[in-house]
Amino acid sequence: MILNARDAADRGADIRVRTEVVAAIRHADHWELTLEDKSTGERKSAAAKVLVNAAGPWVSDVLQRVKRTNSGSSVRLVKGSHIVVPKLFAHDRAYIFQNADRRIIFAIPYEHDFTLIGTTDIDYLGDPATVAIDAEETDYLCEAASAYFKAPVRPSDVVWTYSGVRPLYNEGNVSAQEVTRDYVLDLDGRNGEPKLLNIFGGKITTFRHLAEDAMKRLAPHLPAKGMPWTSTASLPGGDFPVDGFVALVSALAQQYPMLSESLLQRLVRAYGTRSRKLLDGVRRIEDMGVSFGGGLTEREVRYLVSEEWARTADDILWRRSKLGLRLDADERRRLAEWLANHGRKQSSTAA
Repeated sequence: MILNARDAADRGADIRVRTEVVAAIRHADHWELTLEDKSTGERKSAAAKVLVNAAGPWVSDVLQRVKRTNSGSSVRLVKGSHIVVPKLFAHDRAYIFQNADRRIIFAIPYEHDFTLIGTTDIDYLGDPATVAIDAEETDYLCEAASAYFKAPVRPSDVVWTYSGVRPLYNEGNVSAQEVTRDYVLDLDGRNGEPKLLNIFGGKITTFRHLAEDAMKRLAPHLPAKGMPWTSTASLPGGDFPVDGFVALVSALAQQYPMLSESLLQRLVRAYGTRSRKLLDGVRRIEDMGVSFGGGLTEREVRYLVSEEWARTADDILWRRSKLGLRLDADERRRLAEWLANHGRKQSSTAA
């Protein structure tokens, strides 16, 4: 998701993180928007020829609260939770298990030293911003995995969990696991009015296909025309061959011999060819700046703030990486303090 935003910014988009559309007024030929920076409370105005409501689990909320209207379509929120445990097997392949309840779970090698086990499918009625795993889900995943692995997986083995909400198109009275993962596009606006495109459902794994469908629907209402192109375009940092990982790490090792191979491997996995931008100007190990632990340095943190809109320690340790698995409480606190003292100033300069 961050790479998609980075790609858009590189092509001229104005990315405003932590900014909410608090009002949208439809005029004869344009939308008038009121935008609020949730970090500062500052409000600004903007205009648009079309709006795209891609708010995921909040898509209906945007319609009701901002546009003050309902749609015939809606989303059904389904929670999927995952657990992370110490590594259960030594190889780099994944397992998919068929459960007695006719669902499947997976066990995937995760961050070298861990195994990721997921996922659940449970209807969710709460605030998507506060979704979290519960004890019943943890027990379910542990019991399902234990049925297949020689050593049992216990709740006490869990080192981290995460949950997400899938905004699935509401098909009515079917089970959570049977709800379609496809999407529905709803174009709102009478002839001549500025349009609002609402996106119900869909998955991040097919976001480019969805985006091209959305542009087809919007094309008659936009001045710019063009052919679909995303099927052959790499995301930022991905412009190297599928089998080119080792060669890229090797090239960086020659250019930056002061950095460990394990660090370079992680940087290439995270940033691909943009690792060169992150490391630009490094001549000695001291140029990496403050070390926060787990291989995370000030150099990388500054990159994430300026290039990937990171603002908080959780942004960096969990949302843009999983380095939270490596840092202890004191190291996480040091990172949060550094961001409080330096991050806001840098992000303002970058903006």
